Amino acid sequence: MSKRTLVIGASENPARYSNKAIHALRRNEHEVIALAKRKGLVDDVAIETAFPEKEEIHTVTLYVGPQHQPEYYTNIIDLNPQRVIFNPGTENPEFAEKLEANGIEAEEACTLVLLSIGAY
Repeated sequence: MSKRTLVIGASENPARYSNKAIHALRRNEHEVIALAKRKGLVDDVAIETAFPEKEEIHTVTLYVGPQHQPEYYTNIIDLNPQRVIFNPGTENPEFAEKLEANGIEAEEACTLVLLSIGAY
């Protein structure tokens, strides 16, 4: 089952984990919406600079550090995804608590690992 995923912190740089995640998500036939400070293209996914509104998002996967996450708190909570994945280095107990308080699962995990073991 395809899980529409919002990748925050997307990068065109193939060495970045967000880039690897977009490729892996697409290989696993998940629809991807990519968000970053700069527009670009990864695989067949356009990187947008404006936060998507009124989208049905199953999972948000974070590739921005905790110091850059507060600007996204309200937008992510308003999207009401089923879960938010905090990839290694993005862990943020304050935001995780806000998500859980709004009925959104906060998961500290690696998107690439979840996909590789079939647990996504």
